[in-house]
Amino acid sequence: MKDSADIVIIGAGPYGLSIAAYLKARNMDFRIFGSPMHTWINQMPEGMCLKSDGFASTLYDPDTGFTLERFCQEKGIPYADVGLPVRLDTFISYGREFQNRLVPQLEQRTVVSLDRSDSGFTLQLDNGEVVFARKVVIAAGISHFQYLPPMLCGLPQERVSHSSQHNSVSRFQGKDVTVIGAGASALDLAALLKNAGATVRVIARAPEIRFHNPPGPQPRPFMDRMRAPMTGLGPGWRSFLCVKGPLLFHKMPLAFRLKVVRKHLGPAPGWFIKEAVVGHVEINVSSTLEEVQIQQDRVRLCIANPSGSRWIDTDHVIAATGYKVDLQRLSFLSSGLQSEIRSVEQAPVLSTSFESSVKGLYFVGAAAAPSFGPLLRFAYGAGFTARRLARHLSRSAAHLAIPGSKVPTPEPQFSHAAPVGASVEVAASSDRSGGS
Repeated sequence: MKDSADIVIIGAGPYGLSIAAYLKARNMDFRIFGSPMHTWINQMPEGMCLKSDGFASTLYDPDTGFTLERFCQEKGIPYADVGLPVRLDTFISYGREFQNRLVPQLEQRTVVSLDRSDSGFTLQLDNGEVVFARKVVIAAGISHFQYLPPMLCGLPQERVSHSSQHNSVSRFQGKDVTVIGAGASALDLAALLKNAGATVRVIARAPEIRFHNPPGPQPRPFMDRMRAPMTGLGPGWRSFLCVKGPLLFHKMPLAFRLKVVRKHLGPAPGWFIKEAVVGHVEINVSSTLEEVQIQQDRVRLCIANPSGSRWIDTDHVIAATGYKVDLQRLSFLSSGLQSEIRSVEQAPVLSTSFESSVKGLYFVGAAAAPSFGPLLRFAYGAGFTARRLARHLSRSAAHLAIPGSKVPTPEPQFSHAAPVGASVEVAASSDRSGGS
């Protein structure tokens, strides 16, 4: 089968669904492929809560008519803008209902290949269908970008795994499990493993586990709001600038952008998980992994800290080590297309309209963070993305539709752009409120 569409969206998480809702409202010709909320369903552990507050955990449509708050009201689910953690199952159910109401045309098929064609792009689906598109938006989320430290790569999966592989931890009942990491993924899993009957320890390089502070009384006092304004990324002026100025961020020097994406809003568990782990789970801070050995059905870890080194025997190691954007991990991209995409730190160089160096190919979500800042690492960034991208695609379609109209001048690319394939290293946060 062969078919065509002006625009194709790959991915049906918060970013893909929000963009589709905006395009649908503008009566644009598009198709969207993917399984709704796939990453959240398959790669987040059952029973966890989002770090994002309720008001920052919504999906986006032009009328803002179907928010998480409205969904919870309809279903009789407790909700608060701030101070009441959003359960994962609530967020998944909301995302599915958002799709049913606002993006009913979602096609639950997987794109297995994407390549150039004479007039745009050719996509092949898992059912053999071939689709032609003039423009493609890749909203593939973080599911492709799991990061394992080199020391753990290549080890048997029954002994070493990434945190994203465990949407259920029930199989670890009675087992000894070592979790590596200091962020939300690590501590959430530690609490869930403990509840499941496992013996758990956490190994973290950080000198301390920086739990988020619990929210204070609402509404916040005026001086607190002045010192640290509240945003969808949490309180603080830095987060305020990230939320309000993604286009300004785009104009900043490359080294500055990379440093901010790497450092701001690093690993930090939610305030609500602290009570479940502190005093209940062995937590080893200022500790680094020096050596790993597999001995029969056990894993031996050599852990170093300021007091010296010691060996730990464990049944399983879970690396809650986050995600790193790497275009080469998008296996559906053809090698030819891969080679054409200008990149920096393995992330695509994007225009102010999310367009890559390959005309008509767009990237959103974590892959866009080096261009637009930490906002794009979080579901909250889907609002800015959907609004801006929909306007751009609508204008582009209008120019094509009007005979004799001029093709718009491409918007400026990254300043100080790196050559094709340049690699430095930037990590997307393992924050549980992120994802696209």
